[in-house]
Amino acid sequence: MSHLLAGKTALVLGVANKWSIAYFIARAFVREGASLVLTYQGERQRATVEELGAELTAASILNCDVTKQEELDALISALKQHAPVHAVVHSIAFANRDDLSRPFVETGRDGYLLAQEVSAYSLVAVARAVSPLMTAGGSITTLTYLGSTRVVQNYNVMGVAKAALEASMRYLASDLGPANIRVNAISAGPIKTASARAVKDFSKMLEAANIAPLRRNTDPAEVADTAVFLASDLGRGVTGNVLFVDAGFQVIGLASAN
Repeated sequence: MSHLLAGKTALVLGVANKWSIAYFIARAFVREGASLVLTYQGERQRATVEELGAELTAASILNCDVTKQEELDALISALKQHAPVHAVVHSIAFANRDDLSRPFVETGRDGYLLAQEVSAYSLVAVARAVSPLMTAGGSITTLTYLGSTRVVQNYNVMGVAKAALEASMRYLASDLGPANIRVNAISAGPIKTASARAVKDFSKMLEAANIAPLRRNTDPAEVADTAVFLASDLGRGVTGNVLFVDAGFQVIGLASAN
């Protein structure tokens, strides 16, 4: 085995179940020798994440709602025993289901702000909180989607939040670069996750794979391996970038042209 992450401590936020992208990333990190710290949000998720953490031999499983500063503070306090932290994966996003099914122009103020806080600002909050523990440098990786730069039907307010997330990633890369902390985003193609099913007509997004260069959908294991690359020394010169792992779909224009 290559053990690209041997001797590294990785914090993964967003593991919800065995179908979540964060779970595949966490599993790949363990395969490569990382010591894993997982988070869960509230008691409803606790049992599931603890079960997955046991399977992944996680060093620690901590509660953290990224919208609550006191819980972020508690997370950092608990993380100090695992310092230095070498890799952080931010796989957190949320929007009201109604805002994903009606026209974007009908998005209410509260729904807009909620999507921004959970899906975009949380990266800033996590980076600010964890970076002091990344004394040996390292990598922060977030998850985005093509809807950040193109109009994807029914993605709506989440697309706008992902655009803010990507801009935040670039500014964080600039701020944290002097500390040798790299910040990047992986833009994954459509994957069947619990959160993805909240997008109306999500199956149509999967069908679009028929015109992708590789003529297939994205395998979550491919996203996980890209996250390993970014967290390892192999990605030491990569920062401020969006890496597409979508079977090439982002290069395609009109479907009718194929």
